[in-house]
Amino acid sequence: MILAIDIGNTQIVAGCLEGKQLVSSFRLATDRSKTAEEYTLLLSGIFAMGGISPGDLEGGIISSVVPVLRPVLRDAVERLTGKRPLLVGSGVKTGLNIKTDNPAQVGSDRVVDAVAACAKYPKPIMVVDMGTSTTVSVIDGKGDFLGGMIIPGLRLAVDALSAKASQLPQNISLEAPEKMIGANTLDCMKSGSVYGCAAMLDGLLGRVERALGASVTAVATGGNSSLVIPLCRRKFHLEPDLLLEGLRILYEKNTRRGAPAGEPRDSGIVE
Repeated sequence: MILAIDIGNTQIVAGCLEGKQLVSSFRLATDRSKTAEEYTLLLSGIFAMGGISPGDLEGGIISSVVPVLRPVLRDAVERLTGKRPLLVGSGVKTGLNIKTDNPAQVGSDRVVDAVAACAKYPKPIMVVDMGTSTTVSVIDGKGDFLGGMIIPGLRLAVDALSAKASQLPQNISLEAPEKMIGANTLDCMKSGSVYGCAAMLDGLLGRVERALGASVTAVATGGNSSLVIPLCRRKFHLEPDLLLEGLRILYEKNTRRGAPAGEPRDSGIVE
């Protein structure tokens, strides 16, 4: 069994995987001020609640878009399991050919998403990850990672709207109203947010298909995807555990030939 952790700007998503089976998953609030000792205690408590023994873990892998927390979580996992986890970054073999202007700038979460999507779905592929930001990643028919888009996330966009418009309510919940055409300010904001996001994704998929000149498989993941994707008119494959699956694939790819988890054999991509 391995421990897979993705450190996002708002939440840390983690899971224990036995082969392809996700045994347990959980989320923590991303706190840049916490120490390795504090995260060790949090992980230890969650493991205890789930009946998981750290001794059952053969290794771990971490991806992060929060650089300051990379060494913190690495040390926490090593303290808990006695094993140094693999960090997704420079030196990790991914199997992706990243054809952006600067591959080192591509977020590790986008790479992990792409690896998982390519393993499961036919190419070309558009991967949408709806978290603090909404990222769109495009993989062409040859498996090349071409780039994509970075868009303000749903929560971020709504909060910015409330903050900058003095007559609009604050702290609205993210949910679709009963009617698409809102009859009051609150429902108008909710409808504009969720239906607007769904329409944006439909439109972006069509534009990506025109740019590539081919039909594209659309895959969606991230915390807000289950809210928005059912409202889309185009077909999106909803994969809530895509990041954890991608981390499992990368762990196996970089350790299956006997390289220590923290010392992958092959050079590769992104920080």
